[in-house]
Amino acid sequence: MKLNEIRDNSGAHYRFKRIGRGIGSGKGKTSGRGGKGQTARTGVALNGFEGGQTPLHRRLPKRGFTNAPFRKEFHEVNLGRLQQAVEAGRLDAAAAVDGQALVAAGLLRRVRHGIRLLAKGEITAALTITVAGASKAAVTAVEKAGGTVTITEPVAPEATPTGKKAVAKAKASAKRKAFADAAAAAAAAPPVPKTETKSKGDAKEKGEAKAKGKDGVPPEGAKKAKASPKAAADKGADGKAAKPKKAKKTEE
Repeated sequence: MKLNEIRDNSGAHYRFKRIGRGIGSGKGKTSGRGGKGQTARTGVALNGFEGGQTPLHRRLPKRGFTNAPFRKEFHEVNLGRLQQAVEAGRLDAAAAVDGQALVAAGLLRRVRHGIRLLAKGEITAALTITVAGASKAAVTAVEKAGGTVTITEPVAPEATPTGKKAVAKAKASAKRKAFADAAAAAAAAPPVPKTETKSKGDAKEKGEAKAKGKDGVPPEGAKKAKASPKAAADKGADGKAAKPKKAKKTEE
């Protein structure tokens, strides 16, 4: 074989498209870019743009159900990364390995819904691992190294409400919960014993004593008891008791 006989594999190299080399070439003048304007320049990316009319992704109806807002997000951790962390001293082999330990060791930024353990890499340290899921090969490798794998249910993290409506809804829910807790605490508390009710006679005597004062004399500014209509009729205009009228003598 000679150097001038060396060729690329079939299909490995394609001939460069010569543009702007005359009208007869088919790619002359505008070089296949059409007319002037925005699309004739470099750096233009109008993905989905259809000349101003409603693009296809907006013309099509949006129907059906998607599980995207409700799907659980898991972080994947391989056995090789756990072994590297143990050898670097970031992960204690004697302690339990869970989501919080992995975050503290710098292997993860957050736990989210849980952690999935995968079997990529080798592990020699005997670890006690607690995760939300693990492959059969990973469980077998950990048990072979003398460790254990405990699988728990995925836990949804507490989401912080964002937006005016969500924040208002969260506040209203917290307020209702506080009222419900207060009502439950009041219902569970022992009943308060009722005080003995005073008789009407005692209340009357107390009111009369208050009206008379200490020495039996009513205090200044105290309201006088209103006289009954019959007693007022018996008194005259000057306030004195009216004398009984004498019967007139009839002439015989």
